[in-house]
Amino acid sequence: MNFNKMACVCSNSGSAQGAKRLLAAHYDFVDVNEADVIIALGGDGFVLHCLHKYLNLKKPIYGINRGTVGFLMNSFGEENLPQRIAAARTQKLFPLEMKAVTTDGKEHIGLAFNEVALIRKSQQAANLEIKIDGKVRLEKLVSDGILVATPAGSTAYNLSVHGPIIPLGSSILALTPISPFRPRRWRGALLPHDVSIELINKDPKKRPLSATADSLEVLNIASVTITERKDCCVNLLFDTHHSLEERIIREQFE
Repeated sequence: MNFNKMACVCSNSGSAQGAKRLLAAHYDFVDVNEADVIIALGGDGFVLHCLHKYLNLKKPIYGINRGTVGFLMNSFGEENLPQRIAAARTQKLFPLEMKAVTTDGKEHIGLAFNEVALIRKSQQAANLEIKIDGKVRLEKLVSDGILVATPAGSTAYNLSVHGPIIPLGSSILALTPISPFRPRRWRGALLPHDVSIELINKDPKKRPLSATADSLEVLNIASVTITERKDCCVNLLFDTHHSLEERIIREQFE
């Protein structure tokens, strides 16, 4: 693919803005609407923001780490940038769609490339019913919440609550409880990517919940339905020696 026209966006951090000035001295950047590829300077949070912001442009995104973790990012280097991008591997990411119904009956829709999470918003633990493709699989989960993670998001919030790391291309989602109390030994489930997951708040008046799809948050949740969106995707570019698949494998041995 031709990547002659490059756009460059950056986070608000001094490191990212300084890197953009340095790259702009070497390369002629264009507006994102005219670009063949979008270079995103920042951390994982910023590239996640770019995935949402530029989704409709259908432009590949090449992230360069100027943040902290940088799991979704390539290493910084000002030399041979067009050649690096041209040689990069493409990873398609399909988002989850969250349909959240609030206690007043309104429906809110959001997309998540990392995870959809339900979290308690009071001192009371959440009481959740879990349905998979319309069938009740767990009548009552008592916990701080629950999340559904994509393979790309499995090393984020999901990993921090002891969920499994999922290799890319496995067509699997992680359903992971957050601090489960009952059933105490339930540690979640691995599910096919094409299932419909419904999470129901069994006591919304006494035990309020919020739902998040990446950075979008919805309060006063009655229920949430989560499915994978196969009709839209983004292409993330990774240097051949530092692919996302390699990072996911490496993360499991650290």
